[in-house]
Amino acid sequence: MLILFDHGTPRGLARLLPGHTIHTAPSLGWDTLSNGALLNEAEHAGIELLLTTDRRIRYQQNLHARRIALVVLTGSTKWSLVRLHAGRIAAAVAAATPGSYVEVEIPFEAP
Repeated sequence: MLILFDHGTPRGLARLLPGHTIHTAPSLGWDTLSNGALLNEAEHAGIELLLTTDRRIRYQQNLHARRIALVVLTGSTKWSLVRLHAGRIAAAVAAATPGSYVEVEIPFEAP
């Protein structure tokens, strides 16, 4: 699957999602785009999934007409906590379908 990491997504997740091709918004020059423009560019480039920490995207964009799947990390974005939930994140990515939306809550404290 071709995945785009938004600017807030911990880059270390790329190592924990084997079998996927990962691009980052900054590496593509898309880190300054608004959410709508980012989704448009990503879909035009064939990106299948956006992994982001921006939970407002759900309310700012009409996602019903989108082909791109969204996985949103909510809660903590601290790498030491996010990596503890890599299995849940990988499962959300694996279950994603065109146009789907799912949030993965990352607690602010280790389990």
